[in-house]
Amino acid sequence: MTQRFAWTGHTPQGSASGVLDAVHAGAAADTLVSRGITPLTIAPCDTADLAAQPWSAWFEPRVAPMDRLVFSRQLSTLLRAGVPILRALAGLQDTATSEKMRTTLAEVRRSLESGIALSMSLAQHPRVFDNFYLALVRVGEMTGRLDEVFLRLFHHQEHELFMRQQIRSALRYPAFVVGSMVAALVVINVMVIPAFATVFQNAGATLPLATRVLLATSRFTLEQGWLLVLTGLGGAALLHAWHATPQGRLRWDGWMLRLPVAGAIVRKAMLARFARSFALSLRSGVPLSQALTVVAQTVDNQHIARRIDAMRESVERGESLLRAAAVTGIFTPIVLQMLAVGEETGAVDELLEEVSELYRNEVGYELKSLGARLEPLLIVFLGVLVLLLALGVFLPVWELSRTAFAKSA
Repeated sequence: MTQRFAWTGHTPQGSASGVLDAVHAGAAADTLVSRGITPLTIAPCDTADLAAQPWSAWFEPRVAPMDRLVFSRQLSTLLRAGVPILRALAGLQDTATSEKMRTTLAEVRRSLESGIALSMSLAQHPRVFDNFYLALVRVGEMTGRLDEVFLRLFHHQEHELFMRQQIRSALRYPAFVVGSMVAALVVINVMVIPAFATVFQNAGATLPLATRVLLATSRFTLEQGWLLVLTGLGGAALLHAWHATPQGRLRWDGWMLRLPVAGAIVRKAMLARFARSFALSLRSGVPLSQALTVVAQTVDNQHIARRIDAMRESVERGESLLRAAAVTGIFTPIVLQMLAVGEETGAVDELLEEVSELYRNEVGYELKSLGARLEPLLIVFLGVLVLLLALGVFLPVWELSRTAFAKSA
């Protein structure tokens, strides 16, 4: 469960302070140390202080993932070509297509000109550069390989963006079908059924059960529609507020992993992200304990993040990486086998990179077949809906027509 901590500390340039998100105070201290900051005080932020933030912060534009992706690739190329960092940032600022990105780069340049390190300058913009990004930049500063670090960050962000695009593509068709069915139900309840209700009432005949249900549903929608809308909006607001709490987020993420169809896809996607982030951290020279701390904050699932944090604590107690991973219960036998071989050969990063590619391919295949698996369920649901409407609307019409024909005969 991530929390927000306010911190103060010392840097080579002087004192500093700020706010960051971490699983606990120890993880926050590790993150600060990775940025070259000696922490002095770390305390949880008061909820009232967060609520007192100006409303403009909620509507402030954000840097798109594509802008951050392009920035990492271009900066890597410029640094590899020997362009000084200040001149490279000035060129990227002039060519940036996002106003928010231009503003961010201008502030980073001013910080660099005042003598603050690049990682510290980027850390002043936590909504743009996350802890994982900053940890690798800090390692690049220490090793003098910033160009390689930014290139690796580019490939990592490219992988993340590709996964998001696949998920959106897989959900586009089911979302369109469900939205169309909801719109059709609204139109039928508001416009179609009331027109037939007048005919049925004038006829005075006994109506079938399906017709009475449709008429009652339509009447309730017309008379209490505002209540339905308010209930839906209130429920969504309560769900959002509950999800924003640490305990709510933890339960929600755990529930997502147990979904019948999507749960396996979410778990494999999280394992792919963990393997790639962990491999990239180790390959870039991040210490093992610190790498686990940073990766726990980037998996985007609090249930898995808490298990990874427990894994870090086991490693710090002296247990092997394999044993610590096996105790968590979130890793598949393939991941555990790769960790075992990686510890024996000293190639954990290479084998985890292969695990990431394996699960990336599996997630891509399952996402492509997700629409095909959901399509029969949608067709059955649509068929049942059409059947109920046909029985409820056309059956009494047919009965009235037959009665009228019998009387005329």
